[in-house]
Amino acid sequence: MIVVYGIRERLNPIKAQLSEVIHGCMMSVLGMPEDKRAHRFVPLARDDFYYPGGRSEAYTVIEINMMAGRKPETQKQLIKALFEELESRIGLAPANVEITIKEQQPYQWGFRGMTGDEARDLKYSVNV
Repeated sequence: MIVVYGIRERLNPIKAQLSEVIHGCMMSVLGMPEDKRAHRFVPLARDDFYYPGGRSEAYTVIEINMMAGRKPETQKQLIKALFEELESRIGLAPANVEITIKEQQPYQWGFRGMTGDEARDLKYSVNV
């Protein structure tokens, strides 16, 4: 699951584009299937979203929640692909993007009535 935060007036107009870029990177780097898109957008009022100095109102936070298993090199490749694609396709400068990957053990994920470690029918590999 991916959660994206930003200032409402800046985030809402680009949500669909962000979703396309993010999922494209997830497919190309992690091998995620086309139909495995779980994005949540949290548009915030200006007074609810504080961001570091040197950033603009375009500052966007992307939290990627995933089952543990991807190699550090793969995770770094995903982050770099996101920075590159967000800038080239949407014009979102890397200085205005923060990306965090939060890993949880498969037994800490619950979906379709089971935990992640019980799932045997995933159409993608977690260990990449």
